[in-house]
Amino acid sequence: MGKEIIAIAEALSNERAIPKDKIFEALELALATATKKKYPVDIAVRVAINKKDGSYDTFRRWTVVDTDGALDNPASEMSLEAAKIDHEGIAAGDVVEEQIPSVEFDRITIQTAKQVLSQKVKDAEREQVISEQREHVGHVVNATVKKQTHEIMVIDLGGNAESVLKRDQIIPHETYGRGDRIKVLMQEIKTEPGKGPQIICTRTSPDFLKELFRIEVPEIGEDVIEIMGVSRDPGSRAKIAVRSKDHRIDPRGACIGMRGARVMAVSNELAGEKIDVVLWDENLAQYVTNAMEPAEVSRILINEDSHSISVGVAEDNLALAIGRNGQNVRLASALLGWDLKIMTDTELEEGLKAENSKILKVFMDGLNVDEEFAQALSDAGFSSLEEVAYVPTEELTAIEGLDEETAKQLQQNALASVEKKAQEKQEAGLEELTKLEGIDRVLAARLVAKGIKSGEELADQAIDDLTDIEGLDEKKAGEIIMAARNEYWFKDQSEAVTKK
Repeated sequence: MGKEIIAIAEALSNERAIPKDKIFEALELALATATKKKYPVDIAVRVAINKKDGSYDTFRRWTVVDTDGALDNPASEMSLEAAKIDHEGIAAGDVVEEQIPSVEFDRITIQTAKQVLSQKVKDAEREQVISEQREHVGHVVNATVKKQTHEIMVIDLGGNAESVLKRDQIIPHETYGRGDRIKVLMQEIKTEPGKGPQIICTRTSPDFLKELFRIEVPEIGEDVIEIMGVSRDPGSRAKIAVRSKDHRIDPRGACIGMRGARVMAVSNELAGEKIDVVLWDENLAQYVTNAMEPAEVSRILINEDSHSISVGVAEDNLALAIGRNGQNVRLASALLGWDLKIMTDTELEEGLKAENSKILKVFMDGLNVDEEFAQALSDAGFSSLEEVAYVPTEELTAIEGLDEETAKQLQQNALASVEKKAQEKQEAGLEELTKLEGIDRVLAARLVAKGIKSGEELADQAIDDLTDIEGLDEKKAGEIIMAARNEYWFKDQSEAVTKK
């Protein structure tokens, strides 16, 4: 039988283009499976085939377990104490083997071997196909459409490799017939339980557009032009931001091409998707202006605290700035990574006046100054009492008409107001926390001292965050967190259920 095994391995290896080692592994597993079927209990078996003459030996295996009690699976486990009798120096986790008679290739053994071998050969073939495709991950590949339904598209990637594109990975309204050629981006190879490795492709990812430009624009492939960001509404519109590493090259012109040839080639591949090529700028205000094209921006206000940007445009330019169904501003926001708020110049001016009025009131009340003085502080760039209290005195004396003595007095007033506000907030937090079950004023004060100043903030904590507070163990911490969650997270839900 040995010669037959060698012949089978060589034939399958040549026919399926699979390494002989994989074939021998499959044969060993097939023989081990056939051997296990000869026993009434589920034993562990290893078969070793001699790859020169085809002979094989079979071994029964036991895993060594360090336990004083009963074994979970006596058929394939051995206690450490028993193993040490014949195997000095053995440790838990080691394997004990004993040679047993090998099975003959009777009718049942051959049938089992065929089944196991068939599955193993299929797995090996698929792994080989996947292995050949790994080098294409992250790149655009050509494929052939095998089938398209409303929900999926099955494509042939060549080399016996296939991929299934779901609806969200297909550009809307695209239709293809069997045999049509198509470009896709191979995103990743994902291994799913029970399915094995799956090739994931897409036509809707921003990276697909980026890679198409890399193909069409040699300067991008040569790393002379860099793509700084992409945002898309697949099949409708996209924005791509570019910059040049060589000041002699116009990045927008290079990407658009002579008479728009390059950008048109990419657009045609994306079912006519309109593409705005945006010039990236390190100056955020200028970058915003570029990203909002074709709309003209008249004023920009950047709020770093809320990571938002207010964009002012002329009344007759508002619709263009927003775009159909908000598309232009949505794509610009995604490209910039900032929340853009589009408004008319009038609305922006009114908003500024309202914000300025709030700041003036804060200064007038907190610093005990008149409106004119408060306006001077605002014009100098101050927007909060904290800024006035903690900046170097020199920044205040730089304001015209403000001497050092007055500046120090202002800072004292600002500091007093800030401390008063913090005290009021702390008192409010103490009062709010003491209303929760299980929290007295002492514990509430300790929570506030840790920075937890409201019931909402307490509900957001984990038990481990609180156990270092004096008087709180894990049980107590869990109880007060749950009390806060019941009050601030679940109360409305329970009331709604009760009403129903």
